[in-house]
Amino acid sequence: MAGRLTICATPIGNLDDLTPRVRAALGACDVVACEDTRRTGQLLHLLGIDVRMLSIEAHREESAIPDLLRRLAAGEHVCLATDAGMPLVSDPGGATVRAAIAAGVAVEVLPGADAVTTALVASGLPSDRFAFIGFLPRAAGAIGRTLDEADAWGVTLVAFESPQRLPSTLALLAERAPERRLAVCRELTKLHEEIARGTAAELAARYATPPKGEIALVLAPLPATGAAPAVVEAAIAELRAHGFGAKDAARLVAGLTGHSVRDLYRP
Repeated sequence: MAGRLTICATPIGNLDDLTPRVRAALGACDVVACEDTRRTGQLLHLLGIDVRMLSIEAHREESAIPDLLRRLAAGEHVCLATDAGMPLVSDPGGATVRAAIAAGVAVEVLPGADAVTTALVASGLPSDRFAFIGFLPRAAGAIGRTLDEADAWGVTLVAFESPQRLPSTLALLAERAPERRLAVCRELTKLHEEIARGTAAELAARYATPPKGEIALVLAPLPATGAAPAVVEAAIAELRAHGFGAKDAARLVAGLTGHSVRDLYRP
């Protein structure tokens, strides 16, 4: 009999968010393939479940796949979990799922807690069309290029960011479009959950020092602009002629058109 692979969403903070289906699957499976055996081990201990675990941490996943496929071929039931939320969403598991599908193994998904959609809904920003862009790059230039591409889609954006880099990322967002609406979602579903909503400039001032905890950022779509480059340049020139500094003129025009302050700044 062929085995099956069950993808299990685990709580992103509050243990009560674990679904009965996931609890039952974890308790009945032969092995749990997980991102971190220590983190998943804590969850299983709280649930009173004693089951073998196998690490598929990002650097080990490929080497673990042959063993998992042998187990599945032998008829075992394998559960796939990550530290929090849905596996594969900025977490390991993709290679395992693709290998199982290619081998003809039955794959089922048990939904549950998810930081992406939780942050999106909590933000109060438009949620009919959105894109998840994963963890933001480390370098400011790379963040800018990522946002330039994603902003062209005209949808709400959801991203993950580390608390240490949050102040510099918010400062960059405020430089690009100070009036853009954002939400900083911190420690979702946990005791110290915080949803801070405001403009990029307001939130950059609020988080001038790194906070603690897991961070999800939600960015409102930039307003569509039909302004031709010549019109934009003329607007900046007009403001400069009326005594505005180069940076202030760039910020005003960027706020009206959705362009990047950096792109419009002419020293």
